[in-house]
Amino acid sequence: MGYRTVRDTGAVPSTPQPVTPDPPEAIARPLLTQSWLDLTFVHWAVDPADVAGLLPPGAVPDTLDGVTYVGLVAFRMHRVGWLRLPGVPYLGNFPETNVRLYSVDDHGRRGVVFLSLDASRLVPVLVGRLGFGMPYVWSRMRVRHVDDRTVTYTASRRWPGPRGAGTRLTVRRGEAVAEPTELEHFLTARWGMHGVFFGRPMYLPNAHPRWPLYRAELLECEEDLVAAAGLPAPAGEPVSVLYSPGVPARFGRPARPAGIPTP
Repeated sequence: MGYRTVRDTGAVPSTPQPVTPDPPEAIARPLLTQSWLDLTFVHWAVDPADVAGLLPPGAVPDTLDGVTYVGLVAFRMHRVGWLRLPGVPYLGNFPETNVRLYSVDDHGRRGVVFLSLDASRLVPVLVGRLGFGMPYVWSRMRVRHVDDRTVTYTASRRWPGPRGAGTRLTVRRGEAVAEPTELEHFLTARWGMHGVFFGRPMYLPNAHPRWPLYRAELLECEEDLVAAAGLPAPAGEPVSVLYSPGVPARFGRPARPAGIPTP
């Protein structure tokens, strides 16, 4: 997977929101709260035409210089909670690995689209799949610190499959990113997600502090989750590998395609 001739994928918003390192607005009344810890972001370039058909209605691939990206993001979910209630200590803590794309809608709202979300706790997987229609998958997973700079993430799918698909990533954290590049901002400064909730296209906003980012060296990468999500398997080295110790995050109420928040 790499840079190729880009085919026309349809209308693109004339004025997308700018890519900013801080959220465009605070979320005073969160629907969900959680922390994302020990994150590794691995990205490959991909032709927008290859991903356009995988996006929900009302969203098109978000591009930078005519190219879009597929991300493999591994981390630890910590203390998932509803509204202003304290996060759940056991069921709210689990490893997760997602495959995501980059999207923008005709209101200019930039976001991500999740093609799959592997998680190690069955109850959150069932709630995500049955309650919200999210593509959660129950997997055996582990996040292990080899030393103070090296982390290994492993995952192997249990249900619904394809059974045995998974990842093994090992990264070594490098220098802190004092000023992210344009690409690094594009891949990490995402303040919402596009999806289909309860059968309708929705946009779910989120907010969190500015990412503390480190460039990272990919020591090991065995994965077949990208292909399992319906994309060509990545070929060649990723264009970006980043690590972050993490941030606390808040999700607001979903907005309909017209931009009107749900009750």
